[in-house]
Amino acid sequence: MTESRKNTDPELVEVLEAHRLDETKLLSWLQANMSGIGNRLEIKQFQGGQSNPTYLLTADSGRYVLRKKPPGKVLPSAHMVEREYKVIRALSEHTDVPVPKTRVLCEDSDIIGTPFYVMDFMPGRVVSHPALWDLDFGERTPVHEAAMDTLAALHQVDVNAVGLGDFGRPGGYVARQVSRWTKQYQASRTGEMPAMDKLMVWLPENLPQHDECAIAHGDYRLGNLMLADDKPEIIAILDWELSTLGHPIADLAYYCLPYHLPNDLTGMRGVVGEDLAALGIPDEQALIERYCQQAGRSGIDDWHVFLAFSLFRLAAIIQGVYARALQGNASNADALQVGERAHVLAEAGWRIAQQGKQGIQS
Repeated sequence: MTESRKNTDPELVEVLEAHRLDETKLLSWLQANMSGIGNRLEIKQFQGGQSNPTYLLTADSGRYVLRKKPPGKVLPSAHMVEREYKVIRALSEHTDVPVPKTRVLCEDSDIIGTPFYVMDFMPGRVVSHPALWDLDFGERTPVHEAAMDTLAALHQVDVNAVGLGDFGRPGGYVARQVSRWTKQYQASRTGEMPAMDKLMVWLPENLPQHDECAIAHGDYRLGNLMLADDKPEIIAILDWELSTLGHPIADLAYYCLPYHLPNDLTGMRGVVGEDLAALGIPDEQALIERYCQQAGRSGIDDWHVFLAFSLFRLAAIIQGVYARALQGNASNADALQVGERAHVLAEAGWRIAQQGKQGIQS
């Protein structure tokens, strides 16, 4: 696993049968709404995403990315591509936070079956595993540090100044998220998961003591960060589906989940069991300190609560992917293999919850 594979291009496949588009109607709509797009439209699908189907559009005027809601029945309040478009557009126009330039939003489901939006395609590298085997040794720590710097910059955006004051409620984020993902998990439940049942009781009783408000990405991890081709720099934060106004430390905890997950389970992207120093990867404490330095924080309270919450939420999300896969409606070809991962995540969350503040030191 330590051999560098240099496979950092986003993976493209032919459009999956379940996610085919009416290409003629799409091209006609784009010609009417995107000046100069031309008469040619080639479509491929990005593989790897588990939620909103994402496509590469190649037109006469260039390359673009289209994201749409998945077809069929979806869980309430999920897959809101309209919200993705709003936050990316605001950040692109009013801040230096790296995001793609948005082009158009279509809320008319008659064009390709669901609402969608189009943004610029950004060439670069995507490395999803935090061990960063695909990068040269000397880039690995700088990439993780750049991820912390970029996250801190996002969290320091003045939400009212960029027109996102109504993007979510300003307080009570963790409590609302626990409630939301409890409902989503129960709506997509397919069997027994004792650790989830315990977390659903424990989390509301152990909410963070101090509330904060910032733009919370909601899925801030390496796989959603586009790196420059030639240097360890973040050129775009991708996949804003779960973004809202929320507690910034939830994003940080989510990024740090690999430090609490095994390295020997496919799809988990954990680093427990890896020699971090030999890999040239900073440990969890080093990332926390880098973030705090960039964000002007003296420290973090209730870290174990944020970790347990993040694992619980991710377990609920993965369970939703699994339930959609059973319905033949997930956007990733290997979605049926994710069922056991929800159990692993929930059990890790419950273990951290039981250990409390003293049991999670790096």
